Amino acid sequence: MRRSSWQRSMTTDIRTIRIRKRIRQRDLADAIGVSGHTIRKWERGLEFPETPHFERLAEVLSIDARELIIGQREHLSRVIPGEGYTTACSSDSQILHARQRAPSERLRLIDLFCGCGGLSYGFEWTGHYATVCGIDLLCDRVRSFYSNHPYATGVIGDIQEFGVEGIRRVSEEVDVVVGGPPCQGFSSIRPFRTLTEKDRRNTLVERFLFVVATLRPRWFLFENVVGMLTHGEGKMLASLVRGFEDAGYEVSWRIINAALFGVPQHRERLFIVGNREGKAFAWPEPTHQEEYRSMAGRRPEVVSPAPLFSGQLPDAVSVMDAIGDLPPVNAGCHAEEYATGPQNEYQRLMRPGSKGLTLHRATKHTPKMLTIIRHSGPNISSIPKHLVTSGFTSCYSRLYANKPSTTLTVNFVHPASNRCIHPHQDRALTIREGARLQSFPDRFEFQGTLAQIVKQIGNAAPPLLARAIAEAMYQSDRD
Repeated sequence: MRRSSWQRSMTTDIRTIRIRKRIRQRDLADAIGVSGHTIRKWERGLEFPETPHFERLAEVLSIDARELIIGQREHLSRVIPGEGYTTACSSDSQILHARQRAPSERLRLIDLFCGCGGLSYGFEWTGHYATVCGIDLLCDRVRSFYSNHPYATGVIGDIQEFGVEGIRRVSEEVDVVVGGPPCQGFSSIRPFRTLTEKDRRNTLVERFLFVVATLRPRWFLFENVVGMLTHGEGKMLASLVRGFEDAGYEVSWRIINAALFGVPQHRERLFIVGNREGKAFAWPEPTHQEEYRSMAGRRPEVVSPAPLFSGQLPDAVSVMDAIGDLPPVNAGCHAEEYATGPQNEYQRLMRPGSKGLTLHRATKHTPKMLTIIRHSGPNISSIPKHLVTSGFTSCYSRLYANKPSTTLTVNFVHPASNRCIHPHQDRALTIREGARLQSFPDRFEFQGTLAQIVKQIGNAAPPLLARAIAEAMYQSDRD
C-alpha cells in the first residue's frame, strides 16, 4: 500500500530528520561525539543506537527522544540493511515500463538485484538475449539499468514485497534468470522445502533461489563474492547448490577472475550455473593469460588457462591499455573530448556508440592529499610516515600501468581506498576510468548523482565477463 505524503512527512527516523533540518552527517557526528562511520551505520540500519545516544540525538535534532526511537524502529522494519540500501532506497515501489518489445528470436532474461545491470548488459551484448525485467531496491540503480535495457521493465522495490507473481506479470515466461544477491553476512540457508515467499526470515540469497524455483527458467546464473566458498566451512555453498538441485536443476560452479576474460581488472567472483533440462554447462575458456594468486587457493573449480595453451594467449588487458586514450585531467577538473582515436582493441571495443566523452571527472583533493599522492607508489610504505598514520597496505597507492587493476571498490575516486591512484597523473581515478576498468563501454548511460554512479560501478559485475559466460550458456543450450 502506498504511503501518503502526510505519512512520509511524519517519518521520524534519524536520517529523515537530519535531512529535513539540513544537517550534514559529519556535523551530526561531531555534535553527538561519535564518528561519521557510526552515523552511517545507524542510518543504514546496521546498528541501533544506545539510549544515551538517542537522548543526545533528540537534543541536537530537536525532537522527542521517544518519538525518535519509535521512528527509527519503524524505519528498520522497512529496510534491508546494507551498503546504500537504507540511504538510497525509494519510499514506494515503482514500475518503469519497457520501451520496446523484445525480439522473439532472443532468449528472455530477468535480472534480480540488478544494480545498474552489468550482468544482463553482458548477456545482451552477445545479441542472443533480451532482458525483459530488472528489479532492485535502489532507485538510481534501476534507472541506470532501465536506460541501457530497451526491452526491460524496471522495478524499483523490494523483491519480496513485489513478489514472484509481480515479476511474472511484467515479464511473462522467461528462459534465463541472473543475479547477484547481497549476502547479508552469509546467513545459513534453510532447506529448500521450507522456503515460502512471505517468510520475512528469508535471506536475499534464499529469495533468489525461491524465484528460480517458482519461475522455472531453463537456465540461471548466480554471482557472488568468493567468501561464500569458505563460509561455514563450505556448508553455505553446499546448501545453496543442494537447494538448486532440489528445485530440479543440473548445477555446477566456478571461481573466475575477470582478468582472464579481457577485463582490465583482477576481480574474482563465484558463479553458479544451473539448467532445468539436464544439460551440462561448458564453462568458457580464458581468452587472456595473467599470473595471480586466487583467493580460493588451489582447487579445480578455479578457472585457469589450460597449461598447453596458456602461452599462446595474449596478456591480460592492462590499466593503460584500457584508459590510455582518455585525456589527462588534473584533480578537481574534467574533460569532455577524447584525446586521440582508439589505440588498441580494447579501446575500440569501448568506443562504438558513444555520444562523446562523459564522466571523465576527477575528485578535487585537498593540498595535503595532493602531497600524499605525489609520494604514492606501489603501496602505503611509499608515503612518508608523518603524512599517513594508518591504512591498509594498498591504500594511497598507484595502479600499475602495465597490469590489470586491483579490484575496484565503491570508493575508487578517493585515494585512501584500495589502490586507485592513476599510474602517472597525481589524482585518483575518474568515474569514466573506473567504468572502463569494469568493462562498461562508453555508451552505457549511468543515472543518479556522481557519488551514486561511483557506487554503481564499484558494485557491478563486469559486462565483458558476463558476455563470455552468456556465450557459453548459449552454446551449451544449443548442444
